[in-house]
Amino acid sequence: MPHANRFRHQVYCDRPPAAEHQFLHPDAQPPVGSEEFSRRMAAVGNVLRQNNVAAVYLAHGTFAGTDGLGLLAEIERFFPAFADKGRAWVKQLLDAVAGDTGIYTVQYARRMEESLSAGGEPHIPVRLFSWSSENHHLGRADGAVRLVEELADRRFAPGQRVLLWGHSHAGNVFALTTNLLSRERGAIERFFEAGRPFYSRRLKIDIARWPKVRELLLGDGEKPGQPLAGVALDMVTFGTPIRYGWDSAGYAKLLHFINHRPCQGLADCRCPFPPDPEQVASGRYGDFIQQFGIAGTNTPPSIAKWRALRADRRLNRMLQCEVKGIRLVNRWKFGQRVPEEGVTLLVDYGLPDGKNVVQHLAGHAVYTREEWMLFHAEETARRLYGAD
Repeated sequence: MPHANRFRHQVYCDRPPAAEHQFLHPDAQPPVGSEEFSRRMAAVGNVLRQNNVAAVYLAHGTFAGTDGLGLLAEIERFFPAFADKGRAWVKQLLDAVAGDTGIYTVQYARRMEESLSAGGEPHIPVRLFSWSSENHHLGRADGAVRLVEELADRRFAPGQRVLLWGHSHAGNVFALTTNLLSRERGAIERFFEAGRPFYSRRLKIDIARWPKVRELLLGDGEKPGQPLAGVALDMVTFGTPIRYGWDSAGYAKLLHFINHRPCQGLADCRCPFPPDPEQVASGRYGDFIQQFGIAGTNTPPSIAKWRALRADRRLNRMLQCEVKGIRLVNRWKFGQRVPEEGVTLLVDYGLPDGKNVVQHLAGHAVYTREEWMLFHAEETARRLYGAD
């Protein structure tokens, strides 16, 4: 989308996508840890260094984070240190139970960092970025605020680049982040005002990062702040449902990976609706979660957390006002795969043979598997940085 998106939602329609999209059928990948895998990942690392990539961030999707129910956010109001420890414990538990099924693990990040840095110096750190993973506007908005804070605190030098990989709704966290970084003062002020019940009551600040980031973004007087001035953010999303719009002033390059196989009788970049249960269980037409998780599928905060609930409702009026008149079923029927912004790769990863729907998450888990790390890294280097 153009600059000055002002948090506009993406449009749901049955028109052919205007944004660039391509179909890919990946070749067989070398085994993870093999000599060929290591050589090719090192080559990707060299490309990143040549393009001044200073760090890589991996962000998880919905219900894969450290506070999927928002409980630790409430504890953070009173015991911040305990909430931070709680998030670390939850992350350890998730890695142990789920492995790389829809989650970027510590092992995944470590292998990626070691592989990318094997080709020389400077070393490229690969960091895990965590947000609550709650399935509502407030959860994703708080994730965007957290991301701006994290990147600003790192104090990257002008001219450096940061590469962000986001699975599932982490891509929508990135979309909100681009709007926050747009320097559209009025839109940013409306965003923080909508979220105010969550982080502030009367004269007391409960969640300090929100006013901190607001000050970073708005600056002093009428001149907007520039917490990441001169730093280019390159964003890659994996299976991100079509939700929020992107602001081109808030990112440098944008790439999407979508697990997709065409359905006979439909346009080749559309997915069928209603899906047959067998199709979902077998992952026949790709990523069902990417198709399903569009506007209208939020799970709001508990009524017991009335301040978060109020903030979420206010954010809903701001972030989703364009889609109120369209029924959810009709939005599903459009079967959209391709976002309005960036380049989309519709990838046939193959059927998840021998895996049940829990193991492949209805086609949504393939992106975080280590076996596809090299493919994603090479395509990112090729599409974003022109590598051969």
